[in-house]
Amino acid sequence: MGASRILTEIKQTKPFSSLEQEVAVAFLKTADHLRRMKTGIFEVHDLTEQQYNVLRILRGAGRDGLCTLAVADRLIEQTPGITRLVDRLESKGLVKRERAKADRRQVYCFITKAALELLALLDPEVEKSAKQAFSLLTRAEMKLLLKNLEKIRDAS
Repeated sequence: MGASRILTEIKQTKPFSSLEQEVAVAFLKTADHLRRMKTGIFEVHDLTEQQYNVLRILRGAGRDGLCTLAVADRLIEQTPGITRLVDRLESKGLVKRERAKADRRQVYCFITKAALELLALLDPEVEKSAKQAFSLLTRAEMKLLLKNLEKIRDAS
């Protein structure tokens, strides 16, 4: 078997030390590709993918909102800077924060009407991007991929 496609894509001349390393690099390259596909959608609205993710989480929380740490726990990509992330969203008028009455140390985040309107604009574009990215896979292949990704996370 000749050189794998990932070797060619990253212009690597030496083979990987293991199949696991090759798969890991191909996985990271694919994740970067997916991220770049969506970045253009968000940049037009002066938003990052992480900020979009926070808004998506808060929309799901509804009127009850979520405390900042709960938002951080639900992020796709873990970040130590959740407070700065929420600060930026608040300065854009997309999130509002309130201290909990029972425990003043807790800060709750709520999505604003402006953010809901923005998400309504972004959702079709994000959906279109996902459909395009996975257009060459059958439904059965996507389900198998999903199951295999879960196995990888379970092993870590």
